[in-house]
Amino acid sequence: MRKEQEENRNTVPFKNAVEAWFWFIQAQAARNDGARYTSGLSLYPRPCEPSDFLKILDRLYRNRILLRDHLLVLRHYGRRQIAPDNRRVKEAIAHNLWVEAFEKIEPVLIQKKIVEKTIFNFNAIQKINDYRETKDYEVQR
Repeated sequence: MRKEQEENRNTVPFKNAVEAWFWFIQAQAARNDGARYTSGLSLYPRPCEPSDFLKILDRLYRNRILLRDHLLVLRHYGRRQIAPDNRRVKEAIAHNLWVEAFEKIEPVLIQKKIVEKTIFNFNAIQKINDYRETKDYEVQR
């Protein structure tokens, strides 16, 4: 138990689930290209390995908490390293699936101490972005 506590003290948790997702996608892409993940050799030691993240996703999918559509959207935009933009008509549905997926993933990652427990609300961020757009529009008029 003491060794586990020392390891946790030296790791840097992710700021949010989205950051963890993009890290996971990059790690999987590197693995698919032949790289090997070795714990503790990264610039920022993380509190999990990519396989741990995969197990979490698998469990959420098998328990029907995440749907296939969620995973497809996460994979597509994860490979692009950008979240879907709900202001674009073609990305509106993907954005909703993205938000739903992270609302389900983030509590599990916080519980496992992979992600810091912070207030990260997608809806609040979207409201801020909408407010900024209206202000920009009013200024340009």
